[in-house]
Amino acid sequence: MKKFINDPAAVVREALAGVAAAHPDLRVDIEQQIVVRADAPRAGKVGVLSGGGSGHEPLHGGFVGLGMLDAACPGEVFTSPVPDQILAATQAVDGGAGVVHIVKNYTGDVMNFQMAAELASDEGIEVQTVLVDDDVAVEDSTWTAGRRGTGATLIVEKVTGALAEAGASAAAVAAAGSRVNEQSASFAIALTACTTPAAGKPGFELPDDEMEVGVGIHGEPGRRREKLRPAREIAAMTVEAILGAKPLAAGTEAIVLVNGLGGTPLIELYLLYGEVAALLDKAGVQVARNLVGNYVTSLDMAGMSVTVCRADAEILRLWDAPVRTPALRWGV
Repeated sequence: MKKFINDPAAVVREALAGVAAAHPDLRVDIEQQIVVRADAPRAGKVGVLSGGGSGHEPLHGGFVGLGMLDAACPGEVFTSPVPDQILAATQAVDGGAGVVHIVKNYTGDVMNFQMAAELASDEGIEVQTVLVDDDVAVEDSTWTAGRRGTGATLIVEKVTGALAEAGASAAAVAAAGSRVNEQSASFAIALTACTTPAAGKPGFELPDDEMEVGVGIHGEPGRRREKLRPAREIAAMTVEAILGAKPLAAGTEAIVLVNGLGGTPLIELYLLYGEVAALLDKAGVQVARNLVGNYVTSLDMAGMSVTVCRADAEILRLWDAPVRTPALRWGV
C-alpha cells in the first residue's frame, strides 16, 4: 500500500485538521468529528445534516456551506458515525425550526441516525429523515436491507439545502428530498478494488481483464463480474440498467451525474459522459443539468457511477440556487 498518510488509525482526524486549515469559513470539531457551517445555527432556519463513513470525499463534508448542508458528521473509513456524534451535529445546526437528516441506506447509518434522532427528540428538537436508496444494481447487498444509497445523495443534499435556505419547513424540506430520491436511479461499475488504510490491501481481487458490474461504494459485490468492455458498451449497460429500473418518458428532463469512484481520470469520465448523454438523447431524455467528476467516491477505486434524476421545474430551480461549499459552488 502506498498512501499519503501517517497513522492509519488517525487518517480521519488528521484529514479533518486539513479541512479546517483549508476552509477557515467552516467550523471543524476534530474531537467530535463534525463539520459545521460558520453561521449555524440560524434562528428559524431548518438545519440540513448528513454523514456517513469517510472515504467517499467530497461527500459529505465537502458539501457543507451556503445552499447545501449545515453540517456533516464523518465516521471512520467506511464506518457509520456514532449516535453521540450525530446528536452533536444536530444540536449544532438546530435553529428552532427542526433538523433534516439525510441518511444513505446502510444498516449502521440507518440505526445510528435513528438513535440520534430519538435523543434529539428528547431534547425537543424536531427531526425529519430522508432515506436515500437510489442504487438500482441490487435489491440487498452487504450492509444493507434494500437498495444502497449512492450518487443521488448529492442531488438530495443540494435540493434540500436550497429549500431550507429559502425558509421552508422541515416537513417540506424532507418531502422534497424524498421526492428527489424517488425520481433518481444510480448504477456503478468498478475496474479495481479500493484499499482502506487500516487493511493495507485491496478489499477484493479483480483480475486485470474483468470488471465488477453494479458495485457498491464500499466495494460491495454487484450483479456480476464479466470481461472488461469498451466504454461505449459499459455506458450502454449502465443506462439500460437505470432506465430499466426507473423508466423515463420521452421529453423528460433530467439531472445527470457521471461520477468517479476516486481512481478514474477525468478524461475517462468525460468520455463516458459523452456516451451516456448520447444514449439518453436517443431515449428521448433531455439532460437539463449535469455534473462530471469525483463527488461520491470509494477511496482509490477505479470505477464510475451514473445517476439520473427526473427533474421538474422546482427541482431544477432548487438545483440552480446559489451554493458555496468546498466541493460545489455556483451562483455566488
